[in-house]
Amino acid sequence: MTNLAIIDYGVGNLRSVERAFAATGNPATITDDLSLLRQAKGLVLPGVGAFAACMKALSSRGFDALVRERVVEGTPLLGICVGMQMLFEESEEFGNATGLGLIRGRVRRLPREKLVPRVGWNQIKKRNPHPILSRIEDHAFFYFVHSYYCEVGDERIVVGETDYGITYPSVIGHGDLCGVQFHPEKSQAVGLQLLSSFAKRVRFNIWN
Repeated sequence: MTNLAIIDYGVGNLRSVERAFAATGNPATITDDLSLLRQAKGLVLPGVGAFAACMKALSSRGFDALVRERVVEGTPLLGICVGMQMLFEESEEFGNATGLGLIRGRVRRLPREKLVPRVGWNQIKKRNPHPILSRIEDHAFFYFVHSYYCEVGDERIVVGETDYGITYPSVIGHGDLCGVQFHPEKSQAVGLQLLSSFAKRVRFNIWN
């Protein structure tokens, strides 16, 4: 059985995510094999580019239904960047597009008076406790590349937040369903620590 599977739906910088997990000593497998994805103990959903295009690519392979099924089963899942955004109900990017609907809320554009896409380092302020950030210092810096943010329907799932003209959720967590707006694989040591915490939850059924 594969411990940790990175969902290959033709979108995202999968190799950099794979290398980052390997650097933590917790190897992950990139796969588009439905049987492996159904057997994996944990899933990673990356995403780069436009929300609608990512959802179309995910759905065309039947992976949208698979992700929903695995999350309902209690399988740990980490959404990265657009992968986090797809966990929500809908996005306003290029009109309205439907998401996975696993989390109440929608994806909105960053303030027009700010430079977008937002590219660079920014801080995460801890909001509500969750193990995904338990070994990360408050106000740690992570690397962001995005033009849209998530507007949540339940503030209790906001684990970390970031300011860029507005304060928005940059880390969400509801049980073993987690998402990060930034790129942990590009965030050096602090990003590797976050990935390590998630991988150890998958491998050993504990957060640390």
